[in-house]
Amino acid sequence: DINDNASFFVNTYSRVNTTPVSVLKDRNGNKVMDLETADLSQLFAAGYQFPEPFKFKADDGITDLYGVMFKPFDFDSTRKYPIIEYVYPGPQTEAVNKSFGRSMDRTDRLAQFGFVVVTLGNRGGHPARSKWYHNYGYGNLRDYGLADKKAALEQLADRHDFIDRSKVGIHGHSGGGFMSTAAMLVYPDVFKVAVSSAGNHENNIYNRWWSEKHHGVKEQISPKGDTTFVYQIEKNPDLAKNLKGHLMLSTGDVDNNVHPAGTIRMANALIKAGKRFEFVILPGQRHGYGDMTEYFFWKMGDYFVRHLLGDNTPPPVDMIEMQRDKPKDK
Repeated sequence: DINDNASFFVNTYSRVNTTPVSVLKDRNGNKVMDLETADLSQLFAAGYQFPEPFKFKADDGITDLYGVMFKPFDFDSTRKYPIIEYVYPGPQTEAVNKSFGRSMDRTDRLAQFGFVVVTLGNRGGHPARSKWYHNYGYGNLRDYGLADKKAALEQLADRHDFIDRSKVGIHGHSGGGFMSTAAMLVYPDVFKVAVSSAGNHENNIYNRWWSEKHHGVKEQISPKGDTTFVYQIEKNPDLAKNLKGHLMLSTGDVDNNVHPAGTIRMANALIKAGKRFEFVILPGQRHGYGDMTEYFFWKMGDYFVRHLLGDNTPPPVDMIEMQRDKPKDK
């Protein structure tokens, strides 16, 4: 925030592992005074632990990539934990949290089931890094980020004895829903469980302002001088026969961003390939899942607990985690 005369501004800043702070600065960037520090005392009293930033190499062995690791608050370094990647491939942004905020709750909370959860970048991600980095996925909009996600798993497992490299999950929404399913199909012996929500599994039916812009449209001129355009993006359903692990697909039935047909076509391909999988449709929900977001979180948690932790005890039909805060009937 800046005042009307542009002589002072308020700077609020944090990292994923620091408490947010607000200070008043003058137009030259000099600190005038401290304003406020967020009170996280109740979080820490409840056992909260900051996540941990880390750095790793891309699959090329050269490019530095960055991530954030979330652990269970009762983390025990002598134990082995399954690892789950929360992914969003870009190319207009990345899933790596940079500042402390509420948006981290999807990863913080997932870790509390008993997982190490990581968010991490990939070549072809955020445009702020460089033109080369951003354009890495141009012409390869399905597979461009997957090798880096695989490389991260290998390096983290080498680095940390508490990571079980044989139990790997992956989850994402929208572009991450597309990416998490692609990971299961391109590297079926690495990624064992995926929860993929609202994925644009067929980018040829997704919004052209996104897919055409980031994938590219190739212009061809025939010997006669006629101009044609080639626009073909490889699709997840093309690889349905590769599925080996456990996959949960999900979509809202009135998604006005990523059309539900993307997920339905993916389900159709899996059925025709004779694959077992889960398919969750959320009635009346658009792209963000609205008031069913919490319901889907617990569905996802159940799925990862069953297939990564091996807990096959059927959960109760009532989601008591969602119901306990509701007022009792009189």
